[in-house]
This record gives sequence, structure tokens and C-alpha cells, in this order.
Amino acid sequence: MEEIADYSLEIQIATQFLDEESEPDDDRYVFAYTIRIRNLGRLPAQLVSRHWIITDANGRVEEVHGDGVVGEQPRLEPGEQFTYTSGATLPTAVGTMEGKYDMLGDDGTRFDAPIPPFTLAVPRTLH
Repeated sequence: MEEIADYSLEIQIATQFLDEESEPDDDRYVFAYTIRIRNLGRLPAQLVSRHWIITDANGRVEEVHGDGVVGEQPRLEPGEQFTYTSGATLPTAVGTMEGKYDMLGDDGTRFDAPIPPFTLAVPRTLH
């Protein structure tokens, strides 16, 4: 039987291009992303901070650090999930995001929850 880790998170991401908020003529492309974080571990854990690496199609990298997500620092019991939507503005029609959440377990253990790379793209720009 497979042993369940004390700390394990599942992170799922969905993205959307916000056409009505974007201004391509001014190199302004606005995207929304919805992230669902689910605690698959045996112990509760709290999301303390985030670190994003955002790369546009020109290779320009922006790093974002901050406390929590959307003004919250959710604490997830085993089996619980937290879903939030946020956004990013790029100067190009395509870009990527990746990063990590800094997590704190109830027993004082700190660990990183990697956020896998995902693509932000205006529909019909990638083949």
C-alpha cells in the first residue's frame, strides 16, 4: 500500500485571455488564471507566500513575490481545496508563468509547493 506523505499538494491551473481588457495595439494582453490547490497530504498546511516567474515572448522575465494569494493565506486541512482567480498583463500575445508557494505545516515544517509552468496565450496564436 502506498504511504501518504505528510505534505503533498495538487495544483491545477486554467487560463483565459481577457479580450475586453486587452489592448493589442498598445502591447497590452490581459490574462486570468484560476488555480485550485488541494491538500493530498496527511497534515494541514498554510500557504504563506508566493513566488512567480513570468516570461513574455520576448524573453523578458518578471519575478513577483508576495504574501499569500489574492489577499489570503489559506490553511488547508487534509482533503480540503482552495480555488482562486488572479491575473497577469503581458506586452506580448504569448507568455509563461511558473513558480512556487511557500507552505507552512501545522508542525512548523516549511516546504515549497512547485507551480508547474503554464502558458498564457491569445487564442489562435499558438499552433
